[in-house]
Order: sequence, then C-alpha cells, then structure tokens
Amino acid sequence: MKKAIALLLTLVLFVGCLGSGAFAVNEDVEGTIGIYSSMYQFVLDMLDEAIKKEFPNLKPAYGDSFFFYGGTSSLITKLYGEMETGVLDCDMLLVAEPAFSLELKEAGYLESVEVDGADKLLRFPYDPDGYWYPVRVCNMVLAYNPEMESAWAAKGVTIPRSFKAFAEDPALKGYISMGNPMTSGTTFAAVASLTQDNHYGKDYLKGLAANDVMIESGSTAITKLQTGECAAIMILEESILKALKDAEDAGAPLKNLACIYPEDGVVLIPSTVMTVAEDRSANVNAEACEALEEWFLSEDAQKLIMQGFMHSVFADMKEQPWGSVDTDTLIQKDLGVDWERAYHNREALNKDWTEIVNR
Repeated sequence: MKKAIALLLTLVLFVGCLGSGAFAVNEDVEGTIGIYSSMYQFVLDMLDEAIKKEFPNLKPAYGDSFFFYGGTSSLITKLYGEMETGVLDCDMLLVAEPAFSLELKEAGYLESVEVDGADKLLRFPYDPDGYWYPVRVCNMVLAYNPEMESAWAAKGVTIPRSFKAFAEDPALKGYISMGNPMTSGTTFAAVASLTQDNHYGKDYLKGLAANDVMIESGSTAITKLQTGECAAIMILEESILKALKDAEDAGAPLKNLACIYPEDGVVLIPSTVMTVAEDRSANVNAEACEALEEWFLSEDAQKLIMQGFMHSVFADMKEQPWGSVDTDTLIQKDLGVDWERAYHNREALNKDWTEIVNR
C-alpha cells in the first residue's frame, strides 16, 4: 500500500513538473554550439537566454554565449580566412545578407536541414535544398529629425522622401550619412539593390559621392540628425525604432527622430540561418544545429526577433515590430535585391564603392 501511494505521489509530481514547464522540450539535445551572428548584442543576449532555457544541455562555445558578434562584412572577411584551413570556427551562421549563403552553399560549407512545411510557413524565399532559411528581416530606410525640418527648409534643403533624392539632390551635399558596405552586410545589400540596372545603376554611387555622403556608424548618424549636422540618413529601421522605444521606456519620448519609408521603395533584407557542414564545423554537432535551426523558425524565436525590432519571416504573422508598419505592406514596396548578382559581383561592388564613394 505504501509503495502504491509513493508511486502515485511520484506520478503526480512528475505531471505537475511537466505542466509547470520545469522540463525543457529539447533537453536531449547536447554538445557545444558556436554561432557567428551580425544581430545587435541586445538581441543576442535575449536569444542566449532563451536557448539556454530551451536547450539546457547545450554548451555555448564562446564563454557564456552561443554567439560571436560581428558585422556581416567583417564576419565574411573572418570566414574567408578560416576557409583557407577547410574548417570554420563556428557551427552555425546568422548573417545579414543571403548572397553569402549562396556562396557558402556553392563552396560546400553548408549542411542541408529540412524544415517541414517551409513553403507555407515562410513569406520569403528559402533554399529549396534546405541549405539556408530566412530567419529575420531587416529593413533599410531613411530617417530625419522632424523638429529640424523647417530649419532645413529655411536653408533651402528639402528632406528627401526617396532613396533617389537622398543621392541626387545637390542641396543635400554634406548633409547626408550612411553605413559602410565594406563592414555592414545590410548596407552592402542596400547598395547592391540601389545600383542594380533596374534601379539607379552605378550613377547612384556617383550621386552619393557628389553629395559628400558621410560614412559612419548608425549611432553617430542618429546623433548628427538630432544635433542638426545631418538632414537625412540611410539606416536600418530597427536602429531608429530601438532609439525611440528606449527613450519612451525611459519616460522621455523623442520628437527629434523618425523613419522615412522611401517613396521609391524600401530594401528588405531577409537574413538567413545556416548550419555549417559537419566536417567543416568547429564542434561537429550537426544534429544539435538542426534542432536549433528549427527553433529559430518557431513562434517563440520569431517573437524575440520582433522584440529586436526586426520583422518576422512567418507568412501568418500579423504582428510587426514596435513602432513599425505592416510587414506585408513593406513587402509590396520592396525594391528587392538580386542576390545572385550580389554574390557574383561582391568584389566589383566593393571596388566601385571604394573608387567612387570612399575615395
């Protein structure tokens, strides 16, 4: 009788633990995992915490973190060096622009992962062979200071409402700023898009050069908007939304910063998740990588992505990042990037940038 009661109590406690979430769904996933990523550090911190809860027996490769952070173009340079040895110092990649996914696939550095129902799950393209999937969507826009608009008008400067005007309006000379495509993958993607023949071609770079565009970090560019040193900047939407949300949370909402969704279209960058081929990876743990890759395409992970002010890749996701606009509306206005061109012409695009703009 006592044994029966003890067994019953054990069963009740076990069921209770299951109901309370005390047992992780993926506690059977083990080993060490390292991920190269270009996402902002505060997003990586959120993802680190979530992964540790979801996969309690996975070990982070980089101290207490699963992530090694760097700008996409900087990470690509690092990876080129590692590729000379035939083995990468990571197991997964979360970088900004899909062109590099095409390159790694062709070079044989990726593991195929099958995601059931991907065709219905995703509203952005993915590799049909499972070598990469979009996991977050960055959005390149313009930004300005609404409080300074009349002051700029008094100087004969009209705030640009299109990417075209940003580069071509001579009144903006010396008053515009953007990132560096040599270090930022999203800026590289924007430059690749805007210089396509079906958009503005190489003349776009000539316009940026003629307007003396300043090449600097997003935080520096935002400060220059607010101080009146810049009239407009090309920047990721997520950078502006985070600045606005942080200020609101601190009880001091900003009135001197706002996004411009360009009239000639936005540039959406569906950033990818990839698993490194097992024989090319640091920790030889493709099975764990596959489980983690599938988690990145879960509702929980996608909601964390949106908390990072990026858009979800899910076709049925009706929410959007705080302060943004409907994702499907943005898709309709997307200028698009020819990723095959971006991949095969990376060196030429960088050369044009260096010789024309960053001279």
